[in-house]
Amino acid sequence: MLETTTTRHNPLIDPDLHVWHGEVAVYLFLGGVVAGLMVLSGVLRIWMPELKRSEALKLLPWTNLVLLSIGMLCLWLDLSNRFNAWRFYIALRPISPMSWGAWILLLVYPISAHFAWADTRADWRESILKRLPFMRGLADWSIRAGKQFGVASIVVGSLLGIYTGILLGAFSSRPLWNSALLGPLFMVSGLSTAAAFLLLFKLNDDERRWIGLADMILIISELGILGLWIIALAAGGGASQTALGLVFGGPWTAAFWSLVIGLGLLVPLFGEWLEHRQGAPAGRGPAILVLIGGLSLRWIMVYAGQHSSWVEPAMALGN
Repeated sequence: MLETTTTRHNPLIDPDLHVWHGEVAVYLFLGGVVAGLMVLSGVLRIWMPELKRSEALKLLPWTNLVLLSIGMLCLWLDLSNRFNAWRFYIALRPISPMSWGAWILLLVYPISAHFAWADTRADWRESILKRLPFMRGLADWSIRAGKQFGVASIVVGSLLGIYTGILLGAFSSRPLWNSALLGPLFMVSGLSTAAAFLLLFKLNDDERRWIGLADMILIISELGILGLWIIALAAGGGASQTALGLVFGGPWTAAFWSLVIGLGLLVPLFGEWLEHRQGAPAGRGPAILVLIGGLSLRWIMVYAGQHSSWVEPAMALGN
């Protein structure tokens, strides 16, 4: 038997690292939704300008600001030294994913504010500018630069969505997270949950059909990336296979396969396919399940990943 002796004693680290909580999972989920909304908004602005958008779709960019603020609040609440968070914005560390993420989050606000402003009714905008005349020049330029903001929205939204996966994937000490596939997985999942979030609102039938079809493609893509992630872990070393065991017979098996794969992906995919086959607009039922699945994916990843380590395979080799 291999016996290890240590003089350290930190209840958050020894013997298992477990310092991230539900706030981080909620932040990753909301960040993914915002990233997806930014990409979809940019695509609509650039490639589908002729689409007649409903009032609900025009007002939805305001939700970006609200959702991201809630997500950042959750992240801030999870920090140990909360009042030092401003230090992220006095330096950029190129090799730190958290440093890049802090600056990407900062870019989201002006881009989302532009879309919210541009999609606000013209008479409302004029009423606001009468009270704030010094903002007229900036507001007019923002409207004229619509396509440039569309490109920026796609780029920054993609960076935000991929970053939410890289934030976990950069931890080489956690085999369940240590995969280059987490970035694309969280990006596609963010697009899917964003499409589902849109379907909760009072959109017109053409919008619902277009978004429902897009969500079906995204769900299939997410299932494919999850399959590759599982194969990569199964083909890896002892640590990767042990980490995969957490969702294959381990304590997170039932939650992963029921909430993420079953209710979160397969059931809404079947429901949206039936709606599409019958020519009906996408409904809210499958959309709610996609959102539950997206949150469950991040929740399980955060908690299960912190249970995976290199210790057990090393001890097995020692024996």
